[in-house]
Amino acid sequence: MLHLRLITPSDTTDAVVRLIEKTVGTTHLVVVPGAARNPAGDVVMCDVAREAGDELISSLQELGLDRTGSIAVENIDLSLSKRADKAEKEAPGEGADAVLWDHLTDATHEESTLSVTYLAFITLATMIAACGVVLDNAILIVGAMAVGPEFGPLAAFSTSIVQRHPRLALRSLIALLVGFAVAMVVTVGFSFFMDAVHLFSDEQLDAPRPNTNFIYRPDWFSFVVAVLAGCAGTLSLTSAKSGALVGVAISVTTVPAAANAAVAFSYSEYKQAWGSTEQLLLNLLGIVLAGTLTLLVQKWLWRRP
Repeated sequence: MLHLRLITPSDTTDAVVRLIEKTVGTTHLVVVPGAARNPAGDVVMCDVAREAGDELISSLQELGLDRTGSIAVENIDLSLSKRADKAEKEAPGEGADAVLWDHLTDATHEESTLSVTYLAFITLATMIAACGVVLDNAILIVGAMAVGPEFGPLAAFSTSIVQRHPRLALRSLIALLVGFAVAMVVTVGFSFFMDAVHLFSDEQLDAPRPNTNFIYRPDWFSFVVAVLAGCAGTLSLTSAKSGALVGVAISVTTVPAAANAAVAFSYSEYKQAWGSTEQLLLNLLGIVLAGTLTLLVQKWLWRRP
């Protein structure tokens, strides 16, 4: 269930209430006249089944409530109410399959913001991965994958294609390109430093490295895994399954590939650097392609009569 808290101009309240009452899957309607001060108006609250939420929110936007008032949406973790149970049963479809497109756009917009925190996370993840590739340590590689924040901009780019938001697409591309560029440049410097203190060496990079040599040897399995992970990650965002998103983060070779490319470049191992770059691009392409197709299928399935 979702909880909606609305601020409505007084002359719009009746239309909003009628809309809520005729929407299948709503309950617990509360109207508090004159309670809002900024902006001035009435406060209207209701609960709605997740599968009916997107339709109701879109209809409220058509009334202009996002411009003249306010629409706030919260997830309800627990609702002990027979009326709520009845509303969920009456609503068409399953809540787990429903996509709140405005929520998805807003969430991915935030995740694709090029901020100091974003740059710090992707840079730290790349440096951790650099230690992992030199030491041939799979645990460090997995840790770097979990720390890396790059799935946010990738999901935002897929969302921008489906929702036709060019500004979100540009924002996502900037976050990806600048983020990886900064992370790789810093990691090159980090590699020089680690070599100077005798913690990294060319011999370690050229060793067989059975646990991590897949990073600079892309193949079709790399693309297949990236596609599967992109599907899973997109589903985790649309269904708010954060645990699944963590699993996706440690399934794709993006940050480790960037790290291996940076370390290999610092040692003039250009063959490894190019192989790692191919791995990075292959994974990015697979995730975006899978994410876009997943959202298109969800949109088509949900709109079917």
